[in-house]
Parts: sequence; structure tokens; C-alpha cells
Amino acid sequence: MATQLSPKRVQEQPTIPDRLYFKIGDVARICKVETYVLRFWESQFPQLKPGKSGTGQRLYRRRDVEMALEIKRLVHGEGYTLSGARQALGAVRRSGQSRLPLPAGEPAKRLDQAAAVIGSARAELREIAGLLAAPEPQAPRRRPRLTSLHASTESLFPS
Repeated sequence: MATQLSPKRVQEQPTIPDRLYFKIGDVARICKVETYVLRFWESQFPQLKPGKSGTGQRLYRRRDVEMALEIKRLVHGEGYTLSGARQALGAVRRSGQSRLPLPAGEPAKRLDQAAAVIGSARAELREIAGLLAAPEPQAPRRRPRLTSLHASTESLFPS
């Protein structure tokens, strides 16, 4: 007998916007949980550590959002307890596996994007290396004084 996941258990991966930082409300909308749940998960999962701004506001990075989605998948989707999810995340981290399974076609897309970013970074580094290898420009020569002191008077103010 084949095991099938019920349609309730099968969840599609939400898209994460391409930004550097996310506020807690943004992460709550992406994960479809309340903000207090995210704050509680921060206390229960050492892997989930968002930074804080100067005003004390939580700033999540993309890896934090991915970690929150993984925690949600384990706890709400797979039925893990919090301690079981913590152990599962620790095992995934130790084995070096990816945290989130990527949808079909997604790895190739990410590889293409990574190759493009690496190519542009290489081009910029070559340009910088060329600038550094160029001979140093000569310092400008000082112009002669417009008026010179007369050696015979030795006075700054000629009369």
C-alpha cells in the first residue's frame, strides 16, 4: 500500500522577495504565522537569530526567513514537536544538507543566477586589478612663486 500525503499536508513553497532584510511582520506574512510565534521560535531554536536594528526592531535575513519556513514545515506540516524539530534541524545542519528542498527546476535557475553574479564579480575584480597594476601617476610639480624676495633688502615688504 503506497503512502500518500493528504492535500492538507502538501504545501507549496512561498516565494521570498529579493531583499537584504525583512521586518518581523514581513516574515510573519511570508510564513503565514503570527509575530508572537516567530518570537517564541527564536527562544526555542538557536538557529533562528535575527539581528536587531538600532531601535531594537528585529531584522531577519533571507537565511532566517528560510529557517522560519523550515521550522513551520517541520512543526505544522510534518507534525514534529518543537524538540523533535530542533533535533531534525541540528541533524540537517551537521550533515551539511540543504535546509529547504527546492522545487523542480529551481536548482538550475539558481545555478544560472549564481554563475551570472560570479561572472560580473570576476569582471569587476579584473578591472580593479588593472587599476592597481597601472603605474602610479606623477605628482604635479609646484609652480614657482609669483614674486620672489629680494636678497638685498631682506624685508618681506619692499618699499
